[in-house]
Amino acid sequence: MFSNSFLRLVSQQIPGIRLLSTVSAEAPASNRYARPLNKMCGWQIQSYGSLDEVEHSDGLKMPVLTSPHQLLVKVTATSVNPIDVAMIKGYGASVLNTIRCKNGIEFPLTLGRDFCGEIVQKGLAVSSRDLDVGDEVWGVVPVHQQGCHAEYVVVDRYCLSRKPENLNRVDASAVLYAGLTAWSGLYLTGLFGNLLGAISPVGGGRGKKVLVLGASGGVGSLAVQMLLAEGAEVYATCSTDATEMIQNLGVTYVFDYNDPTHVQNLSRAGRFDIILDCAGKGTEYATAVPWRFEQYITFNSPVLKNIDENGFATGLYQNALSIVRNNVASVSKQNGLVKWGYFVPAPQGIAFLQNLVEKGKLLPIIEKTYTFDQISDAYQRVDAKHLRGKIVINYN
Repeated sequence: MFSNSFLRLVSQQIPGIRLLSTVSAEAPASNRYARPLNKMCGWQIQSYGSLDEVEHSDGLKMPVLTSPHQLLVKVTATSVNPIDVAMIKGYGASVLNTIRCKNGIEFPLTLGRDFCGEIVQKGLAVSSRDLDVGDEVWGVVPVHQQGCHAEYVVVDRYCLSRKPENLNRVDASAVLYAGLTAWSGLYLTGLFGNLLGAISPVGGGRGKKVLVLGASGGVGSLAVQMLLAEGAEVYATCSTDATEMIQNLGVTYVFDYNDPTHVQNLSRAGRFDIILDCAGKGTEYATAVPWRFEQYITFNSPVLKNIDENGFATGLYQNALSIVRNNVASVSKQNGLVKWGYFVPAPQGIAFLQNLVEKGKLLPIIEKTYTFDQISDAYQRVDAKHLRGKIVINYN
């Protein structure tokens, strides 16, 4: 019988070889032969609809490397994000499936966007000096690819890096999707500060005034920490029961959105460089409140929804009309631009977040941790909204 180290060496030299003996050796003796070696457990949907569509299976086909730049990761922890619930209900089906079906089929579909795990195989283009089999990593899965709510996931090299040593795997699995969403909104859409702001002695956002709507959720709670690390003057809105939590992050100006006077109170704060909408208010909200701003950035974009409902041509037309209409209304009120922000799986963003984590300036808030067999319950919790941080799945 070949040793695991020999099998790993062979797999790194011959594309397509999977570490099946290594995988089986890690399984308990009682169930090591309970299923074929090329199968795994996971959660999938066979069609769009309600959360009842999510099903567990222990007979899923293990993913394989199809590019020398890919890695196979054994997942040890993951999180559930609002995008997972939205995709179960069909969000983005038209656009994402057009991309996805170029390389595979629409169903079954595995959800899950960020994870922590251990590398069990890597492509020939991935240097051992960079990443190696056995390394513990954190990563993200682009929304058009099969996700990580399973025992194993395949991702491209640019989507992961070594896990920060000062985070355990549960915390590490809760950072990247929400963190990259906040990062792209601020730095790519908002052109905030500079990409090296958290590395330089003085943050690139020092002196900027930023209002974060929905600061207690996964994206909002990480966004305020990023802004504070940059030296920005942060204002935040959240629910009554989350006020203390946001204050404990270091935010001085926290407003309870249940208080009907919070809109007027915020209007007295002066002009904001950025209003970052992490609460799903949308672009219409930018012209409905009396706040002054240079940029209003929302993650509640109608782009995919319009295409899903009306097709590509009509959907694109409606998207263009929406952004023009909202910007005309904003400028007429002497405000700045209204923009859409998106999750972007960029290696620069991962490095930026890793730097903040390693400096102790960013830590995810975990509302609750579920076990692997409770993923359906975790979906239900995310669907109920009003989260206090992230919902995480611990596989062990």
